[in-house]
Amino acid sequence: MGVTGMGGLFFRSRQPDARAQWYRDHLGIDAGDDRAWNQEAGATVFAPFASDSDYFAADQPFMLNLRVSDLTELVAELKAAGIEVEQRPEWEGSEYGRFARIYDPEGLPIELWEAPA
Repeated sequence: MGVTGMGGLFFRSRQPDARAQWYRDHLGIDAGDDRAWNQEAGATVFAPFASDSDYFAADQPFMLNLRVSDLTELVAELKAAGIEVEQRPEWEGSEYGRFARIYDPEGLPIELWEAPA
């Protein structure tokens, strides 16, 4: 069909500059209106969830899933910065890899995903 990948993610924010800075500071994402984030090639899952799914909060229209190279190190850095990190035993070492979850300053759930080796 001609689509070659995701070109961007645009979302509303009460404080766009502060929120973009949070993504830059804590996740290394070059976020903002006039910035382009050049990411590594890899899998991207594009999946609608049922409207009654409990996989993430019902008051959020979507959840951001970010691929990471070293989940253990990133979790330690986030915790050191005072960011609460949710971890569950069932998210450790599944066939899909390892997961943790954080929330951005406006409550958007962010799933951190380290793919299996």
